Amino acid sequence: MSAPRGFSARFVAPVLIGPMLNPINTTMISVALVPIAHDLQLSSSVVIWLVAGLYLASAIAQPTLGKLADIIGPRTVYLGGLVVVLIGGVLPAFLGGFGGVLAARVLIGIGTSAAYPSAMTLLRDRSTVLGRPTPPALLSGLSIASLSTAAIGPVLGGVLIALFGWHSIFLVNVPLALIALGMSIAWLPSDRLRPPMSDRAIGVVGALKALDVPGILLFALAIASLLVFLLDLRSGLWWLLALALVLSGALVAWELRTRTPFLDLRMLAANRPLTRTYLRLFLVYVAAYSMLNGFSQWLQGAAGFGSEIAGLLQLPTVLLAGVASIAVAKNTALRLPLVLAGVLPFAGGALLLTITSQSPIWLLLLAAGLFGIPQGLASVSNQAALYRQAPREQIGVAAGLSRTSVYVGAIVASAVIGLAYGESPTDAGFHAIAVVVLVAAGSAALLALFDRSLSWRRAD
Repeated sequence: MSAPRGFSARFVAPVLIGPMLNPINTTMISVALVPIAHDLQLSSSVVIWLVAGLYLASAIAQPTLGKLADIIGPRTVYLGGLVVVLIGGVLPAFLGGFGGVLAARVLIGIGTSAAYPSAMTLLRDRSTVLGRPTPPALLSGLSIASLSTAAIGPVLGGVLIALFGWHSIFLVNVPLALIALGMSIAWLPSDRLRPPMSDRAIGVVGALKALDVPGILLFALAIASLLVFLLDLRSGLWWLLALALVLSGALVAWELRTRTPFLDLRMLAANRPLTRTYLRLFLVYVAAYSMLNGFSQWLQGAAGFGSEIAGLLQLPTVLLAGVASIAVAKNTALRLPLVLAGVLPFAGGALLLTITSQSPIWLLLLAAGLFGIPQGLASVSNQAALYRQAPREQIGVAAGLSRTSVYVGAIVASAVIGLAYGESPTDAGFHAIAVVVLVAAGSAALLALFDRSLSWRRAD
């Protein structure tokens, strides 16, 4: 099939490959936690910070780098992020111990966060230059590429660990980033060719003013305070929650006063469909990541499977997520797939309540499969909703905020897992996680069901 007019294969290839790096690193770690904990003699509540470190970095970096992509250009931001990924990929080989591994995860989180908002900005800019909408199949392709690599992450991670040890899940980023870097340098259009925009900053000083550095700092500190509190609930660090609330209040006050806010709160308040999309993403991924990381740790820690088998047992998730995402790639009726994206993991959560470490493998495969289809539905349909709802001149930061919603959900899931498992995974802890899955998935289904901005029927 020929490429859509104006969207050549050379343009599309780097747009699709870069956004794969963040999701694959997000999920690949799930089967490495037990081997790393054993090798470095860490408890489950400590090693979960390797998951949370990337989540926290991504939650802050995605909208920040999206804002930069809007202002100074997506190609520049994209290339800079890939260089950071290269550094993170080799760091554990030179800096041993938990500190080096955690630093690598943070760097990889920051570097990979440049790709998705930059890709969305590149697509919107290309459409503007051509005077035609982005082909739905191409937009869905961006989601499918990210989703498929996220789904395959545990399988790939399990194979790499079995063959080369857990360090390989970091080193694999080096060839992937080099390929993306070469394609992007050769084939992506220069930022000087972007369509004009009346409020686009010119020069370094103008760019810094438009970037709203105080707003970004307040956002980062508020998010970090809240998420560190959530990740260590057992310690009862209530002062961090209070600090997060104070910083959030300061952020709101600042953003309502500044001329070029990092977070356009007035736009978000007026654009309620977009705000509901962010909330749906948060709920769906609380359920998805609670299952993903909680299931992987439980398989290895309570059910007694090795990391490679734990990865393979999630193969139904990979296959069904891909099938579902392709099935809805060109769908313009968004409400039904988004309702199902909540209903199916709700059913999966109910099934998890019946599973124990003595359950047969076929039941474990069925549970994994029930979380594959909704991942495909939610990823493609929520991205389509975002692309329609976000203002053109703010597509980068809007796309970044959608990923922040995902990663806040992921960190909440990490907090739930740490609280449920404590020192080691158990059946009782796994069932507690299942209850959280039920609540989050059910809420997402209801939110989509009663959202009148979503259509039941396919547009012509």
